[in-house]
Amino acid sequence: MPAAFAPVLPSRYREREPAPGAGVRVTPETLPGLESVSPADEQSVWLHDSLLGPHSADIVRYLSLARSTGGPVLDLGAGAGRLAVPFARHGFAVEAVDRDASALERLESWARRIGPQVAGLVVTHRTDLTELRLDGSYRLALLAGAMVTAVPPTRRPELLREVASHLAAGGALALDYTAHQLPGLIAEPQRTWAFQVPRFDGVDEWVVARQVFDLPSMSERITYYAARTGKLSTERVVLTTDKWIVDPERLAAELHAAGLHIEGRRRHRIDERTESVLLVCRTDD
Repeated sequence: MPAAFAPVLPSRYREREPAPGAGVRVTPETLPGLESVSPADEQSVWLHDSLLGPHSADIVRYLSLARSTGGPVLDLGAGAGRLAVPFARHGFAVEAVDRDASALERLESWARRIGPQVAGLVVTHRTDLTELRLDGSYRLALLAGAMVTAVPPTRRPELLREVASHLAAGGALALDYTAHQLPGLIAEPQRTWAFQVPRFDGVDEWVVARQVFDLPSMSERITYYAARTGKLSTERVVLTTDKWIVDPERLAAELHAAGLHIEGRRRHRIDERTESVLLVCRTDD
């Protein structure tokens, strides 16, 4: 591991830090499975956007799908609007759902800065996905950014049924997730990633992310050790996110039980053990 990729980690968390140089991967493009962290404060927005930022390639794929389905669009786990605002800019009415009030405030502020026409096409709804109750009818629903991994498996069937029951005839649910090969998880249940966070405010930020998989519970925990160095000082921050490992066969059965069938499946290989999967599901008319 090059010295430049080794940020100063918080000494008080040293007992949980990865051993220096042990199994550390440095990647400039893709950080598999690390995309669900929520910004804990204003400074953490940069880390959040580097993991799944406003210029992510999936925006183009989802916009292309929206052009074929039409709107309205339901954006579940919308965050700060990386999908909702571009969709509104392209003329789609969007209902953006998220449990983070500060993220929805950023979304609304972004839409207003673009103009009243865009802001008028976006409606925000603050709620946890496990408590989702919908009133409208949608042509397209999105669980983008691996948001499905943030929903407990025991609550996922209820969420899928709720979404499916509010899709218009011929409507679609699109979702993506990181798929891990089981032998790979057994062989390497702990993974460490080091990367620089792109920032444009004069602060240098480096992160070591420790990813730990728990196979008995089919869950994973990611801990981010960040060092942010400005002109006068260095700030050290630790953020943690918990997610669920998706069983593709179980997910397919839940979609079928909700009245949806998988119409399209797109795979993108991340490494020899991991791939990103995008599913497009249609209502059973």
